[in-house]
Amino acid sequence: MLIKRVLPFLRWRRLVTAKTLKADILAGITGALIVLPQGVAFATIAGMPPVYGLYAAVVPAIVAALFGSSHHLVSGPTTAASVVMFSALSQLAEPGSTQYISLAITVAFLVGAVQVALGFARLGAVVNFISHTVVVAFTAGAAVLIATKQLGFFLGLELPRGLAFYEIFREAGLAWHAWQPASIIIGTATIVTGILSRRFWPRAPYMISALVGGALVGVVIQTINPGIDIAMIGALPKQLPPLSMPQFSVGLWSDLMGLVFAMTILGLTEAVSISRSIALRSGQVLDANQEFIGQGLSNIVGSFFSAFTATGSFNRSAANFASGGKTPIAAALAGLLVLPILPLVAPLTGYLPYAAMAGLLFMIAWTLVEVSQLRDIVRASRGETAVLLITFLSAVLVDLETSILFGVLLSLLLYLRRTSKPRLLSRVPNPDSPKRKFVTSTRLPECPQLKMIRIDDSIYFGAVNHVREMFQRLREHYSGQRHLLLLTQGVAQVDVAGAQLLVEEARARRAMGGSFSFYRLRDSARDVLVRGGYLEQLELLGDYTSKGDAIRGILPTLDKSICANCSKRIFSECSTFPRTANNKGDPEV
Repeated sequence: MLIKRVLPFLRWRRLVTAKTLKADILAGITGALIVLPQGVAFATIAGMPPVYGLYAAVVPAIVAALFGSSHHLVSGPTTAASVVMFSALSQLAEPGSTQYISLAITVAFLVGAVQVALGFARLGAVVNFISHTVVVAFTAGAAVLIATKQLGFFLGLELPRGLAFYEIFREAGLAWHAWQPASIIIGTATIVTGILSRRFWPRAPYMISALVGGALVGVVIQTINPGIDIAMIGALPKQLPPLSMPQFSVGLWSDLMGLVFAMTILGLTEAVSISRSIALRSGQVLDANQEFIGQGLSNIVGSFFSAFTATGSFNRSAANFASGGKTPIAAALAGLLVLPILPLVAPLTGYLPYAAMAGLLFMIAWTLVEVSQLRDIVRASRGETAVLLITFLSAVLVDLETSILFGVLLSLLLYLRRTSKPRLLSRVPNPDSPKRKFVTSTRLPECPQLKMIRIDDSIYFGAVNHVREMFQRLREHYSGQRHLLLLTQGVAQVDVAGAQLLVEEARARRAMGGSFSFYRLRDSARDVLVRGGYLEQLELLGDYTSKGDAIRGILPTLDKSICANCSKRIFSECSTFPRTANNKGDPEV
C-alpha cells in the first residue's frame, strides 16, 4: 500500500508492546551513551565543532528509524562519512569556520535528496555494484588518514592543515624536539584504558572508559605540574540542535556534486550492508529502497537542525541489537535521549584533552582495519588484490571520494572482463552414473555426431565475440559433430546481440547438414528471443526440458550409417540402432 510506503512505521506499529517498549528503552539508553564520545570524535574527524557530532546523532537517528526499513539500524555520524567530508570540504573552507559548517549542512541536504530520489526510483540494487573489496580497502585507507590526521594532537604539535599523510609524518619528524611528553602520556593512557576496558569490561562502552582514563591522567599531570599547558577541547554548548539552512545555490551545488555522489554511495552502502548483516541474525526481511528513502529523509530533515551527513553506524546498530532492541523505537530513542543527556555531559568536555581524543581516534582507526579480510582477499584473487591496492592507495594518496569511484569502476571492469568470457564446457553422459548424468570429462568418449555444450553465463553484447569464436572453433575442430545441443540452464539473460549470434550459429549448423537445439532455456532468456522474433529464425530442432527428451528427439536425425558403425554407444538410446556385422560382438553400453 502507498500509505505504508510513505509512512513505513505503520508496518511495525503492531510489534510495539509493553514488553518490547521496555527492551527498546534500555537499548535506547545504551545507544545514547555510546554516541556521546563517538559524536565528539567523528565531529573532530569531520572538521566540525565537537557538539555538531551530537547534533548529527539526534534528528537523523529519529527520522531514519521511523522512515527506514531496518528494525535495528541506528543512524548518525560515522567515521567514513566524516573523513570523506573533511578531505573534500577542507579544500573549500577552513575547518570549523562558519562557511565550513554551512557547506557541511548543504552537503547533508544534497546527499539526502539524491538518496530519496534513488529510493523512489527503486534503485536499491545500486549498492550491489560496490564490491566488498572496495569497502574493505576504502575503510583501511580511511583508517590511515584518521590516525595520521590525529598525529599532531597526540604529540602536542600544531601542524598545518591540509597536509598529505606523508607530509604530516615529515613535519612531525622534523619537529621532534617540540613533542610534548604530557600529550603523549595522555594519549597513551587513553589507548591503554580503552584496551583494558574492552578486555575486562566488554559490556561497558570502551570509548567512554578510554576518554575518562585519558582525562583523569590529564588532571593528575596538571595537578602535579600546574604550569603545564595541555590543550583542551572545551565545554560543549548546552543548547538543543539549533535551526540551520542549507545554501540553495546551483553553482555551489555543481561544485559539490562529486563529494555528494561519493558520500551518497558510501552512506547507502554502509546503511544497507549493516542492515543486512543484522537482519541475517534477526530474521527480518529488508526493503533496500525504503532504507534509501529513510536515510535520505534523515539527512534532509537533519540539515535543518545543524546535522552534517549521517548514515548507519555499525557500532551503534550492533549495540542496539545486542542490547535487546526489538523495534525501530530503540534507534529513535538512541537519538532522542541525547537531548536530556547533553546538558549533563557538556561541562565535562572542558576537562577532555585533545591528546585523549587523538588516542581514542587511534583506537577507532585500528578497529577499522580488517586484517583477516585483507589477507583473504590477497590470497583469493589477483584481480581483487589489484582493486584492493588501487582503492587503498588512491584513498591515501589522492582523496577518499576518488578512491570510491576508482574502486567501483575497477570492480565493474573486472566483472565485465569475467562475464565477457563465459565458460563453454563439453558435456558427455557418465556411464558410471545410474542416470548417466552429464559431466565434463576428457576421458569419456563423445558422440561422433552430436556436440553437447553447456554455457555458464549470460550471452550479451560483451560476451558475443568470445562465444562466436568458441562456436567457430567447435565447427572447425569437430566438423563431424554437426548437431549442437546447447545446455542453457546457466544462461540467465540473452540480449539482442546474443540472440543474433544464436541465430547465426543455428544457420551455420543447418548449412553443415546438422541441427540446433536448446535444453532448459530459462524464461528470462526465452522472453527476448520470443519478443524479437528470434525464436522463429532459430528453427530449432527441439526446445527440450529434459535430457531424455533431448536425446530421443535428436538421435533419429543422426546419420544411421555412422551410428551403425559406432562401437561407443554413448547414450543408452543407442541400443535401438542396429549394428553392422563387424560390430555384432561388441558389448552394449
